[in-house]
Amino acid sequence: MHPTSLPSKHGIGSLGDEAFQFLDLLEKTSVSLWQILPLGPTGYGDSPYAARSSFAGNELLIDLKSLAYDGYLDVEDVLFNPGFPSERVDYGMVRSFKEPLLEKAAHEFLAYAEPEELASYQSFVAENAWWLDDYALYQVLCRHYNDSRWFEIWPEELRLRKAAALKKVQKEFSNRLDVIKVQQYFFFTQWQSVKSYANTHGIQIIGDIPIFVAPDSVDAWANRHLFKMDKDGRQTVSSGVPPDAFSDEGQLWGNPVYDWKAHQKEGFAWWIKRIQKTLETCDIVRIDHFRGFSAYWEVPQGEKTAMNGSWVEAPGKELFAALKQALGDQLPIIAEDLGVITEDVEELRDSNNFPGMKILQFAFNVKGGTLDATNAYLPHNCVYNSVIYTGTHDNNTTRGWYEALDGEGKDIVRRYLECPDDQVVWQMIRQMLLSCSKDAILPMQDWLELGSEGRMNIPSTCGQGNWSWRVKSLHVEPWRIDRLRSLIELSGR
Repeated sequence: MHPTSLPSKHGIGSLGDEAFQFLDLLEKTSVSLWQILPLGPTGYGDSPYAARSSFAGNELLIDLKSLAYDGYLDVEDVLFNPGFPSERVDYGMVRSFKEPLLEKAAHEFLAYAEPEELASYQSFVAENAWWLDDYALYQVLCRHYNDSRWFEIWPEELRLRKAAALKKVQKEFSNRLDVIKVQQYFFFTQWQSVKSYANTHGIQIIGDIPIFVAPDSVDAWANRHLFKMDKDGRQTVSSGVPPDAFSDEGQLWGNPVYDWKAHQKEGFAWWIKRIQKTLETCDIVRIDHFRGFSAYWEVPQGEKTAMNGSWVEAPGKELFAALKQALGDQLPIIAEDLGVITEDVEELRDSNNFPGMKILQFAFNVKGGTLDATNAYLPHNCVYNSVIYTGTHDNNTTRGWYEALDGEGKDIVRRYLECPDDQVVWQMIRQMLLSCSKDAILPMQDWLELGSEGRMNIPSTCGQGNWSWRVKSLHVEPWRIDRLRSLIELSGR
């Protein structure tokens, strides 16, 4: 469950009381892993997988109540509620409400913070200047140019980061830059409190990073030499996946593609910093689209579909060797190895001892009225070095998935689980926990047995209510807590 899905009176989950209450709930249920989505600040579409920075935190998650408690907001600011929907995040409404208050709090902090707190902030700024300076500058310019993409209408001298132009902006907007830096200080201070509380209570946090960065990101703007771009800062190719059983045209993602030779030349320094920073905010990191470290699908710029792309090899072995040398041999990484996976991808995963993912919903692809008993996602076929899920943020909820099956499909599921319709979700959870996979994860929606209304994301779509689901309350019925805790204990997890 992503923090945005936590209940709160301010329209979006936050790093305040509800985050700690959620951790208390997990501890009470004997749950010891909390998986989240990427924590970065989102841009158009509000996808956590298209963040404006690989290093910054999402300011919308900052808890206002904590800022009021510290004296940087008035109590009236926090008590006011413009009538947010309780079951979905209305990102436009949340931004209109929270951004002015976050700016006010930052100004108050800069003017009135105690010397000790100010020193802590200055230390944060100094330690993180290598990414924070560029991020603040990027955000200021995005707002100045009405959130337009940097490679579209920004003046050439800013698009190409001419030193004189950047220096002029830094001088002209120095106050705004400070405000953005203070907000990042607020975010990471609050997040570290949440993480520390989790770890103290026996809970590890599984973070997440996409393999590629968003085109509308400071990562792309400030590191053009690390991507396949022309001299004007425009992409020459884009990422995607080829046509498959799910799409005749493939998927054209549009992310900038890495110039791996440039990364090799710099000893993969950017990647080392990225993984290192992520592991400061979580205990384990899931890397999305892991197969792209072996080979990725590259599509020439200007193509309307992903059909005319080609596979390009990536130096995954060399990259992970560099990461191990810098960060230690036992990298706490989960490889998202879903989709069509080839032997070279499996070899890269297994040689680094990374667990892959098993999705229980994917196990029941029925053909001719029979179940393929050799399906690798069936619990009895799972290997130890894997993480099993009932479903993920990209799937329907388990109840929604089951209800959408035809009669033949439902019959196979019921026969495998040996249960009636109304027990399918719990039996899926039970089978997942009884598998030999080293870890098991279920979406909050499955614990609550929600239908399709609880779905988090529909891949390859924008809008559709994606990334907006929220839990209405953390007051989970006692029987749900008891039942899940009992299954966890019985399965030895």
